[in-house]
Amino acid sequence: MYVAFGLLIVAIATEVAATSALPRAEGFRDPFWSVVVISGYAVSIWLLTLVVQHLPVSTTYAVWSGAGTAAIAVIGVMWLGESMDAVKAAALAMIVVGVVVLNLHGAH
Repeated sequence: MYVAFGLLIVAIATEVAATSALPRAEGFRDPFWSVVVISGYAVSIWLLTLVVQHLPVSTTYAVWSGAGTAAIAVIGVMWLGESMDAVKAAALAMIVVGVVVLNLHGAH
């Protein structure tokens, strides 16, 4: 199970890296960054297929999408020039709380 969680963390990091590269792909007009984005998403999904062999798909996807969304929002604010306000912060907090509750519920 620890290996599955490790793979899930790698899948999240890969997806976040690919998403962070999206602006550089320039609408898939830049071949290098387009390959980075598409390859990153493909590797992330492949890793998810390995993870769901050991963890429930609902929990796996919730963690992957929730953590990825929160991480890319933080990266967007810190490095991509996006803004952060109280509504955005509250929405991100709700995502994190939702993932935690789903995981705790799935543990029973």
